[in-house]
Amino acid sequence: MATVRLAALLGSINVGGNRLKMADLRAALEAAGFANVATVTASGNVLFDGDPALRSEYPARFAEVIAETFDIATFAVVTTREGLLGAVAENPFADVGADNLVHVHFLEGQPGPEAFDQLASDHEGRGSERLAPGTAALHIDFVDSAANSKLTGPFLLRRLGCRGTARNIRSIRRIAEAMA
Repeated sequence: MATVRLAALLGSINVGGNRLKMADLRAALEAAGFANVATVTASGNVLFDGDPALRSEYPARFAEVIAETFDIATFAVVTTREGLLGAVAENPFADVGADNLVHVHFLEGQPGPEAFDQLASDHEGRGSERLAPGTAALHIDFVDSAANSKLTGPFLLRRLGCRGTARNIRSIRRIAEAMA
């Protein structure tokens, strides 16, 4: 089995009451058979060595291990270093907005253009954020602050039809650097 370095971006870890120590997460994933596990920052960014042919199976396995071990319902978007850097490259706000305010909302799937149009229409007038569709991603420039944004997970899920987990540009670059 040829392995590559992969990143699992976990949703809802260390936000909204789902507190989890990264050392405990690493230990649980290693016990479940994941290889060369590392974490980057404390918000559910897991690096591991995996078989690229099994990439589509890893998200369910991560969710299962975390639910069984920590009683936390989560999901994972699994990507490569190239996938992370590609998401930054396609983000139209990455070079014009602040790295801590420009985010990639990594999605479990690829919504159709009509879903993005509906999101943009429903969001109009609700905040100063700028939105752009991406490859299995939504690019968001929070402009002033993400703290009081009305672009909540449930709001996005209803419009896009799939869950996602956001990382700012600074974090994405940090994760990609750790994978090099």
